[in-house]
Amino acid sequence: MREQPEQQAPPVQRLRIRYAKRGRLRFTSHRDFSRAFERAVVRARVPMAYSSGFNPHPRISYAGASPTGAASEAEYLEIGLAEECRPADVQATLDEALPNGLDVLEVVVSTGGSLADRLEASSWRITVPDVSPEEGARAVTLFLAAEEVPVERMTKKGMRSFDARAAVVALAARGDSGTGGECAILEVVLRHGTPSVRPDDVLAGLRDVAGLEVGAAPLHERLSQGPLDEQTGTVGDPLAPDRDAG
Repeated sequence: MREQPEQQAPPVQRLRIRYAKRGRLRFTSHRDFSRAFERAVVRARVPMAYSSGFNPHPRISYAGASPTGAASEAEYLEIGLAEECRPADVQATLDEALPNGLDVLEVVVSTGGSLADRLEASSWRITVPDVSPEEGARAVTLFLAAEEVPVERMTKKGMRSFDARAAVVALAARGDSGTGGECAILEVVLRHGTPSVRPDDVLAGLRDVAGLEVGAAPLHERLSQGPLDEQTGTVGDPLAPDRDAG
């Protein structure tokens, strides 16, 4: 009979981490990031707790990862440690061990519960070159007036059709003064769901309902991710309960 593997001790501390994907590193896929992060915890000598079983792996839980190609200031994960550490020390050593563009912004001690359950919505900024603010505003008005905006996207389960309008909590257009006003900036709050509606789905919906054609590749930037205030349509800080408890 195969010998049973040694059972690992449970984590003595859990830390929650907010990190950013910037510049060219926004093209890092979730799988590539997870590999880079696992190498970083080894280089930083973070005392990770490990799972039990025949193939133990470090206790890392990822939540709400952004699509490949999207920049983000609000990516989150949680790690389990075999020893208690100062969050500030873990932040400094991990940030140094990761490549520039994958930047650790904050580390807090977890107070328990599910981090993923706090990530109810995201706020995004979509920069659309060669589209005037007036064109963007007209398209936004038509999109918001529609009861339903069906779009299609290829997923792991094949081509899926879903309503992009239902996920949009707020959507507005403005100009970018840095480019002489000939670049539309779309600000959108998206409610998380299954399948998740992404910024490119919103652009597809704007094209379908308003004929908004996007030429050069738009830049998608996630500005925040967290609990959704249904009354104001704003996205809160998912680490606030942990930070306040500390």
